[in-house]
Amino acid sequence: MLSKEARKALKGWESDGSGIIKASFKIKKKGITLNTIQCYPPTNDNNEDDQSYERLQSIIAKCSIKDLTILMGDLNAKVGMDNTGYEDIMGRHGLRERNENGDRFANLCASNKEVIGGTTFPHKRKATWLSPDHTTENQVDHLCINKNFRRSMGNVRTRRGADITLDHHLIVATTIKLKLKKQWTAGETALQGFDTAFLRNPDKINDVKIALSNSYQALQDLPKEKEATRGKSCKRRKYETTISYNEETGREIW
Repeated sequence: MLSKEARKALKGWESDGSGIIKASFKIKKKGITLNTIQCYPPTNDNNEDDQSYERLQSIIAKCSIKDLTILMGDLNAKVGMDNTGYEDIMGRHGLRERNENGDRFANLCASNKEVIGGTTFPHKRKATWLSPDHTTENQVDHLCINKNFRRSMGNVRTRRGADITLDHHLIVATTIKLKLKKQWTAGETALQGFDTAFLRNPDKINDVKIALSNSYQALQDLPKEKEATRGKSCKRRKYETTISYNEETGREIW
């Protein structure tokens, strides 16, 4: 599900049909795309896990290194507290020991310079999964951001008590500093802005007044029988007024 703002910024999406989906969004920062990759490896079978990580790597590889890429999901990967050899992509605020899937995930993040957010912020409650008998907790869900944008992520934490009928807790990035930008499609036109700073010049003000007066005087001179066409004439005059404004200011029309 996407908000109205996110729908307008959506550039495209793709899925490999096996628990991995990627969506790309246009953001305000020029030349940079926001890629969000949601993944859910389906089993604990070693062969299938290897294949799942290979598919995940192929999706990540399609993202430009200059883009902001967020990787998140239930990886069933315990990365632990020991970040020896992985200092660039994880902190020491993980939970317990690393498992085999944790090794796979840490290596994937290291290869793609994805920082594991849940290990970099000190929180008392780190577990994202609770066993059915409520006796075992693990940190197996993760939210990562590529290293170039590490400072854009203000905090990552779990949210307990969400009514989602699962044995997992929500994991959220409470602050990510970015702004989405509308992705214009064929047939849509952006609102035209005008530079009004030139109006501080009295001569320019007079030129614009004359241009406006000439444009709208023609509307007043329309015969009564042509009242029905006045609406079309108004649209035409609006266009001509814009042309006059651009001519006076030297602004290019585009």
